[in-house]
Amino acid sequence: MKALTEQEIRRSFVNCTKGEAKRLSVPHDLAERPWDDLDFLGWRDPQAPDRAYLVTELDGRPTALALRSTGASSWQTRRSMCSMCMTTHTGGVSLMVAAKQGKAGQQGNTVGAYICSDLACSLYLRGKKDLGTGAQLHETLTLEEKIQRTTANLAAFITRVTS
Repeated sequence: MKALTEQEIRRSFVNCTKGEAKRLSVPHDLAERPWDDLDFLGWRDPQAPDRAYLVTELDGRPTALALRSTGASSWQTRRSMCSMCMTTHTGGVSLMVAAKQGKAGQQGNTVGAYICSDLACSLYLRGKKDLGTGAQLHETLTLEEKIQRTTANLAAFITRVTS
């Protein structure tokens, strides 16, 4: 993924108003992010732990989503799988919900997916962040194929939000 500026990120949100995009927390360490290892940039809002954001390149331009996540529950102590990168976690996957774009979102319609709670899917795929034994299922796919699967899963999620 190419490095993005704060302004590029704020302009790329598709499921919130310009005012909301202007007020949301963007990471201050954008220059230090491992952009070459990222398929998407994801982060949690430090002031509102139930909020998360992600931005990716879709059709050659940045596209970002504002997400809400569920609070911790007893079921989260079980092993769960991220629907984006297929990494399994014990307590590290959250239901992330995005308001649909436009009038449907204003009426309260949402789309959800189970995603790594820390939104570090790209780093798990590449072995840059480790969850220990059993977190990655044994697969015969190459790293490139896993990356393609993850980006396809993310694109499908974004399409559900924007359609």
